[in-house]
Amino acid sequence: MADFFQNGVITTLQNLGNRPLEDIENELMDFGKRHRMVLLLPALYSEFQTPAMHKIIEELKEVKYLYKIILGLDQASKEQFEEVKKLMSVLPCKVDVLWNDGPLIKELYNDLTHENFPGLDTPGKGRNVWTMIGYGLTDNDAYAFALHDCDIVNYTKEIPARLFYPIIHPALDFEFNKGFYSRVNKKLHGRATRLLYTPLINSLTKVFGSNRYLEYMESFRYSLSGEFSFIRTLGRGIAISPTWGLEVSTLSEVYKNTSNRRICQTEIMESYEHKHQELGSLDSGGGIYKMANDIAITLFRVLSQEGVVFSEASFKTLLSTYFQEARFEISKYNALSKLNGLAYDREKEIKAVEAFQEAIKEAAQDFYEDPMGIPSLSPWITVRSVMPDFSDKFSSYVKKDNE
Repeated sequence: MADFFQNGVITTLQNLGNRPLEDIENELMDFGKRHRMVLLLPALYSEFQTPAMHKIIEELKEVKYLYKIILGLDQASKEQFEEVKKLMSVLPCKVDVLWNDGPLIKELYNDLTHENFPGLDTPGKGRNVWTMIGYGLTDNDAYAFALHDCDIVNYTKEIPARLFYPIIHPALDFEFNKGFYSRVNKKLHGRATRLLYTPLINSLTKVFGSNRYLEYMESFRYSLSGEFSFIRTLGRGIAISPTWGLEVSTLSEVYKNTSNRRICQTEIMESYEHKHQELGSLDSGGGIYKMANDIAITLFRVLSQEGVVFSEASFKTLLSTYFQEARFEISKYNALSKLNGLAYDREKEIKAVEAFQEAIKEAAQDFYEDPMGIPSLSPWITVRSVMPDFSDKFSSYVKKDNE
């Protein structure tokens, strides 16, 4: 049974283990008559070659309260797109597949680029998520959106139910819900959260002082999770990062666009298992190293927008502070692992921290050279103000692809 402790500046909704999932789903069936729910699934075609995606499809066959599923499909040929449509057609609700590599969606990206909207030439999860949100907003009957990754090995239908419930319930007043869970089996996972994000936030607070933004970012139990939900009025106004900083930048956008009182985090499953990224390095790039670099840059840029002044001396102090904070985190997780009989490779943890330290150092240099950085994909309300007919064209193109 989970604890019920509330800390930080947002509401935490733990799973106390007493309520059947069927009860939650029955309520969602009732709530869905008024507030329709759309599930967003960002996927690579290659994920349909894995057991995880087929497990997700089998679980979603039993979900009856969804109004629609939008699957954003990347890296797929025409034949693969048709295959995915067939695989998704077994689900009980309407499914629209966005073929992001198809000629019609590419034409839309070109139209947006012609109007000087940035980031459309950067494929990846960020652009995929942004495209799905934009398409979802073309349907005026869609009220709430939830998103989760498609590589969850131990997926259950509890995930969408717990993502939707807090933002759908008529007696609650949440606009945004972030999913959290444990990342442990025979050992601790979640290196980027444990050894990068948490000690970096603590270090930023020590060096630059506490502020509302850092208090907010520190409140999330799993800031880097890929699972969240939101209502359409919030979704219209948030920008989406095309980089590995997607999760951090999304939380930052939510911070700017609504009140902390309307933000919650929900325990959506007990333990989460998905594919694990390689650590990567400065020389090789990619992997968690690249993610760490993008996360650090995102935090620096948002803090600078909040009025925090960075200098060469403060960055040196930050690196030194991170070194100490990260070593303290290692000692914590070493003790936790010993108590619970988990495998714990201290040497690998130290190597991860050293890689993250290099990523933070590189991020600081990149920030100095270009404080504005890679621009985010524009909020959809901005797109609509510049291109009033774009939504109709978008809707018709997706309908044509899915015929």
